[in-house]
Amino acid sequence: MPQEKIKHPASPIKSNESLKSFKEINSGLQIKTESYVYDVIFYKSDVVRIHQYADGFKNTNPYAVIQEPSEVDIQIKDTEKELIIWTNELKVQIDKSSISFSFYDGDGNLINCTEPGLSIECQGTQKTVYNSLQPSEKFIGLGEKTGPLNKRGRGYQNWNSDAFAYGEEQDPLYATIPFYMGVHDNGTYGIFLDNSYKTHFNFGASNNRFSSFSMDDGDVDYYVFSGNVENIIQSYTWLTGRMPLPPLWSLGYQQCRYSYYPDQEVMNVAQKFRQKDIPADVMVLDIHYMDKYKIFTWDGERFPDPKKMIKDLEELGFEVVVICDPGIKVEEGYETYDLGVKEDVFLKYPDGKEYEGQVWPGWCHFPDFTTTEAREWWTEMMKTYTDLGLKGFWNDMNEIATWGQTLPENILFSFEGEGGTTRKGRNIYGMQMARSAFESAKENLKGKRPFVLTRAGFSGLQRYTALWTGDNVATSGHMLLGSRLVSNLGLSGVAYAGYDIGGFCGDSDSKLFARWQQVGTFAPFYRGHSMINSKDSEPWSFGEEVEEISTNYIRLRYKLMPYIYSAFVEASETGTPVARSLAIDYTKDENVYSGEFENQYLFGKSILVAPIGAYDRFLKTYLPEGEWFEFFTDEKFSGSQEFIREYVLEELPLFVKASSLIPVYPEANRNVQGIGETLELHIYNGKNSNSYNYYEDDGSTYDFEKGNFHRRDIAFDPDKKELNFSKAEGSFKSRISKLKLIFHGFAEGELSGLSGITSESYAFVKPISDFDPFENPSKGKLKIDTVQTLTTEYSAEEILFGW
Repeated sequence: MPQEKIKHPASPIKSNESLKSFKEINSGLQIKTESYVYDVIFYKSDVVRIHQYADGFKNTNPYAVIQEPSEVDIQIKDTEKELIIWTNELKVQIDKSSISFSFYDGDGNLINCTEPGLSIECQGTQKTVYNSLQPSEKFIGLGEKTGPLNKRGRGYQNWNSDAFAYGEEQDPLYATIPFYMGVHDNGTYGIFLDNSYKTHFNFGASNNRFSSFSMDDGDVDYYVFSGNVENIIQSYTWLTGRMPLPPLWSLGYQQCRYSYYPDQEVMNVAQKFRQKDIPADVMVLDIHYMDKYKIFTWDGERFPDPKKMIKDLEELGFEVVVICDPGIKVEEGYETYDLGVKEDVFLKYPDGKEYEGQVWPGWCHFPDFTTTEAREWWTEMMKTYTDLGLKGFWNDMNEIATWGQTLPENILFSFEGEGGTTRKGRNIYGMQMARSAFESAKENLKGKRPFVLTRAGFSGLQRYTALWTGDNVATSGHMLLGSRLVSNLGLSGVAYAGYDIGGFCGDSDSKLFARWQQVGTFAPFYRGHSMINSKDSEPWSFGEEVEEISTNYIRLRYKLMPYIYSAFVEASETGTPVARSLAIDYTKDENVYSGEFENQYLFGKSILVAPIGAYDRFLKTYLPEGEWFEFFTDEKFSGSQEFIREYVLEELPLFVKASSLIPVYPEANRNVQGIGETLELHIYNGKNSNSYNYYEDDGSTYDFEKGNFHRRDIAFDPDKKELNFSKAEGSFKSRISKLKLIFHGFAEGELSGLSGITSESYAFVKPISDFDPFENPSKGKLKIDTVQTLTTEYSAEEILFGW
């Protein structure tokens, strides 16, 4: 007897309504169905916004996007079954019967489409967009996410969380960046979901039909980008903002401890850096500088005269960064609390009572940074710090973190008067605190650039702050995860990111710390830090051998500062990250997504970093297409190949792309101001022409915005054998008066015809057979700061007719 089919009740899922009407609007279309309105608006020719909302009611996030739609040349076509709207770079095809979307690039390739039959579905307040999985599709980005570079087959959620000692696969962590890119055989696209509620991303996890993203509430409001990976990152950061050029001192080595106290201990550590001739720029103060953990106070016994301490550190060449937590202790007589109550700036319950949560100082109120009033009050409070000479502010515990890890969902947020609750406000709280810190410090410092660091944030955080990856753990796995997290953040618009070198939680050891110090040299944010009751994390904390390794790599960081600073300038102008996933430049190379090679990345556009496990002697490395030079030995490699090498503890696998120009300050010393007067330009042989943009300014003010900088292009053409220096732009007087040219990979006599350069003025690195790059081969101690060359210094005037 045939089995009777079971009849299912009506689906609780609402989807696939047909078009009722449409009209043209500025830069796009407005479509109406029975239940929803859809705005399809081009913000520029390669960026389109899809916004679904209930007619007459919008629930959007006001903080991520800073652009309005541009004047875009669009075309619209209405057919029996479809609406089509397009530019020369992106076409959107809309099915009238189901309001499903297909996106095509400028060459007509289908790059993304909603899944037929599903498209956009609503279950109560939750809404989900389903996209068809493309053959061989990979997913990259999504910000601070653990796991592999390619997130295909995985699911993630965004809910900013205090993830102390997080696991190597844990999710979510501290920051929310709902922006990712899909890469497949037909092209590349990007999607940014601008929704600050808890969101969920499924990249083909537990199914082979679709990828999806969903939001617990709020509007379906997302942007689609076309182009290659780098173009998409640039467009995303155009939309959400780019990193302001940070103060130069913040790019140097920062030393932290939870916690250094009293003030004499801070001075002792700083003086030890100077006594040992280890470059450093920043001393960081954790929570014990405060009086009972109350922000904007100082412990009178531990730090009786903070202004004098800050001045004394400044004389040693150090800036000071202080931790700032958002919890304001409920305590009458505590000025910050009293003024906060008076100005009515704290988060409240629906009945008007201020929310209290327990954290370091005890029971606390929390400012509502989604109001102008709270941000202005914060500016006044920040004068407590800036009047002392502080320019660096480290925002912590801003998820919001409270003991118990759960924030009541009925807390009210202002959202500039529009209203919202914890469900909408939690993910943007950290970003808004960082915004307040940056805007307050910038106003109070009157022309000086502040440094702001945050643990939590949302898309657009890069406009205000650097981000570090929170309370990591002292394991080799976490060290390698840190490299992936930072390059993943770079894919997601956050160019200024890093991690705690040595691991914050637990005890590092000599091998782990040495390896972490090496790879940390090539992180945009460069800080050593460890928690209370764990081993110290200063460069000298693990014995003489590790101290020498750490010192050499820290010195290398400072010698590379012109290369690093120019990469930051580029990031501030274009959004292209400093630590670049290989997926940016080698998108179609399957090897860059391999678990064996996904930790590798480019630091700047020329130096490939291949992190090696703390206890590993051998590493398999993959070099993408082209030719490469080993950084320390000049050994030449052909690309598109993998190989296994043994590495002693002193060696970090580093490779330079052929045709690169690497600038070095060979005289760099105690901090970023001590650059000397010589620029050493390393020119690597190759088949392709290449250029480098040399940049200087005062490193501390915004005068560069008025033209007070020194900038020139340096270009090398191997075919013409020409080295060309453009005329300098800007009014800043360069501190460089001497130039040293060092050519790598050239044979003797090969450059005799170099235009404008006499045979006496160039230098060759000696072949590896002529010298050993290790000071003591038997112990394998790498002396990075000694470059053995056949070189004579010439003044820039003599070589370049005026630098």
